Amino acid sequence: MGPLHWLRQGDGVTQATALLLLAMSVASWVVMLWKLRLMQRARRDVARATAAFWQAPDWDSAQQQVAAFDREALVLPLADAAKNIATSAGAIRARASFNPLSAQASLGQQLTRVLRDALHAVLGKLQFGQVLLATVGSTAPFVGLLGTVWGIYHALSAMASAGQISIDKIAGPVGEALIMTAAGLAVALPAVLAYNVFGRQIGQVEADLEGFAHDLRALVLDSAGAGAGGGAD
Repeated sequence: MGPLHWLRQGDGVTQATALLLLAMSVASWVVMLWKLRLMQRARRDVARATAAFWQAPDWDSAQQQVAAFDREALVLPLADAAKNIATSAGAIRARASFNPLSAQASLGQQLTRVLRDALHAVLGKLQFGQVLLATVGSTAPFVGLLGTVWGIYHALSAMASAGQISIDKIAGPVGEALIMTAAGLAVALPAVLAYNVFGRQIGQVEADLEGFAHDLRALVLDSAGAGAGGGAD
């Protein structure tokens, strides 16, 4: 009752600070719940999709099996990029009239470029929301502190105007103003915890995807070398 009464009686700065903390809390919890679902599916699907890829007999079957398991489209972009290079590199090089700079590079360089771009796009999806969580975790305590300082200043100014200043009269308003600091910490702590947990999980998925991209590059290069050797024979 006391804090709500104090908030209703507060000026525009106090109410704006409270609304900002509320908005930060809602935004961070929405992101946390969304990322919780994303990371649970990502950790499970990446392992299943990569295993299905290596069990496939050819590229087309591999893409179909990966698409069946890869609900968040984290592995499929890498497989698509590698297949496109594997199937189109020879045709582009065969054009004598015009070869773009992308086709003039070696097959290994082309694979590195397209796999890197695909991996960056996937990691961008996984990293989405991390900046918000970090921002909320680092700024919410200071927003709450601002509300506390302003509330104490407002209360002391009102007492000074009334000409009645005593410990009993100061303790109540100051205690109510300190609620803003507690609110800032309550908003920041879940965001910081979620940022660290999700960051660790993203690092694990990133390592798996980088390993898969490395294996894809080796597969395409070995296939191209075997094809060239067979053609020479």
